[in-house]
Amino acid sequence: MAHQMMKAATAGGSFLLLSGLTLAGTVIALTIATPLFVIFSPVLVPALIAKALVGVAAVTVLSWFYRYVTGRHPPAADQLDSSGDEVG
Repeated sequence: MAHQMMKAATAGGSFLLLSGLTLAGTVIALTIATPLFVIFSPVLVPALIAKALVGVAAVTVLSWFYRYVTGRHPPAADQLDSSGDEVG
């Protein structure tokens, strides 16, 4: 019984030490990174907004294409079909 208690205490202490090191590393990383985020925010914020808008556009195009292929008649599908008749 005492042997199991020692193993549990050793494991608990090890995990406590590792969690403390993780917390310290996180605090140090945030201390270093926060000024960089503040300095580069005029570039990062518009870039993130543009990235999000491009992602929304890509999802919209893929959704339209999926509905077109599966025959669910998305908006402007008639124009696409009629333009194919004119070309070919």
